[in-house]
Amino acid sequence: MQHSLFQLSTCEIKHPHKPKSLKAFPDNYVVLDIETTGLNPRENEIIELSALKVENNRVVKQFSTLVKPEGRISSYITSLTGITQSMTENAPDIKSAIKLFSDFCSDSIIMGHNVKFDISFINTNLEKHHNTHFSNDYVDTLRLARIYLKTLPNRKLGTIASFFNLDTTGMHRGLKDCIVTNICFQKMKEMAKNASQNSIE
Repeated sequence: MQHSLFQLSTCEIKHPHKPKSLKAFPDNYVVLDIETTGLNPRENEIIELSALKVENNRVVKQFSTLVKPEGRISSYITSLTGITQSMTENAPDIKSAIKLFSDFCSDSIIMGHNVKFDISFINTNLEKHHNTHFSNDYVDTLRLARIYLKTLPNRKLGTIASFFNLDTTGMHRGLKDCIVTNICFQKMKEMAKNASQNSIE
């Protein structure tokens, strides 16, 4: 789910091993995206979990599931994502869905757009239901865009996708956003390669 940046200081989770934001362009990773009922991982719920597993820069597996929330999905969220309450009625609950999602991601490098948002929700639910958390290092395409796409009016995923002439139809759904994020990452990776940069300084 793509959002503007916001303060996570009141809800950040402290871990013995703090995942690192990588300054590199990995060839193997899992790109993920979630949809939620709001911005606060302590008060709001995950309603969709999606991910793509990438090996040698090629998508080899995908994961996507709706999640049945305990509360109601607002009309605003339905308008934004297209996800209705009825669509989630037969979906798995968060306890089972988050475990399957975590297993899919395993110990891979994680990638996403403003990915700390997604990780905060994932960790909150992993800790609540399974007494565990992500310790995966991660790459944030928002950070890359601030380096390589400085001329854009903003670094929203939709803006970046339009810059690369990508089809943005269906965005704000998990799997579509994963696909778009992955293509944007590969485009910026190529930009870095062309500039003879193998990592971000």
